[in-house]
Amino acid sequence: INMENASSVKEFILLGLSDNQGVQKICFVMFLFFYMIIVAGNLLIVITVIRSQRLNSPMYFFLSYLSFVDICYSSVTAPKMIADFLVRNKTISFVGCIAQLFGVHFFGCTEIFILTVMAYDRYIAICRPLHYTTLMTRRVCGQMVIGSWVGGFVHSIAQTLLTTQLPFCGPNKIDHYFCDVHPLLQLACTDTYAVGIIVVANSGMITLSCFFILVMSYIVILVSLKSQTSEGRHKALSTCGSHISVVILFFGPCTFVYIRPSSNLSEDKSVAVFYTVITPMLNPLIYTLRNEEVKSAMRKLWSRKVGSE
Repeated sequence: INMENASSVKEFILLGLSDNQGVQKICFVMFLFFYMIIVAGNLLIVITVIRSQRLNSPMYFFLSYLSFVDICYSSVTAPKMIADFLVRNKTISFVGCIAQLFGVHFFGCTEIFILTVMAYDRYIAICRPLHYTTLMTRRVCGQMVIGSWVGGFVHSIAQTLLTTQLPFCGPNKIDHYFCDVHPLLQLACTDTYAVGIIVVANSGMITLSCFFILVMSYIVILVSLKSQTSEGRHKALSTCGSHISVVILFFGPCTFVYIRPSSNLSEDKSVAVFYTVITPMLNPLIYTLRNEEVKSAMRKLWSRKVGSE
């Protein structure tokens, strides 16, 4: 790709979340704290699932990947955003900008696919319990995870290539705290209407089709719960409840930003905080607080650790 001759812009200036110095200092402390929780909480889940013999079901296999993706996903945007709260000049190189755009879409899309796979896993577990072990083998679960990564990669490459084909020659101020497709489209010095439609269609198609699968699997699950005992129903709802909360937290803001052609970028960036920082931070909490198995596995793991030292 010969980006250089088409684009005279070598770097972009990120306007960030606020230009008020006081607000930025508060944000620095707050988001640094959030980011530390994201890394620590999700890492704790990954380690617990890997180390614990009891958490060997597909549900936890997927959960450990979800936590890993969350760490990667927020690491694409959060550290730069946090560092930028302390500097006047929030610049990012052209290549850095495109790398960030790629990372956000790669991990974000992979997360959407893994959440969808998790819903399918719950559907099989609750609606076809007798076939669960034959349908959800290690190999099948592995293939689903690989499929999620590959899907995320393909989606992201498409978004990235569409954006890098555009010429950037004029204004280089991005009204956002990371490089994303919509803010970049607005800076290109050519008509981006067609590209904009492709970009929205690409994101929208994935988000909507996954959301449709998720909703359908939960409708089927809820219908099938009618025939179960109250104890079985309670157990099923508690494993699904945490998943549903995460899905709503992630898909709500995502849908808002990517499915409509973007007119108000300052609105978009406050919503983006939700799925790049808040959701990855809440995921571990949601999954551990509502799940006795994970809690007891963590207790076991850490008491073993402390005992062995």
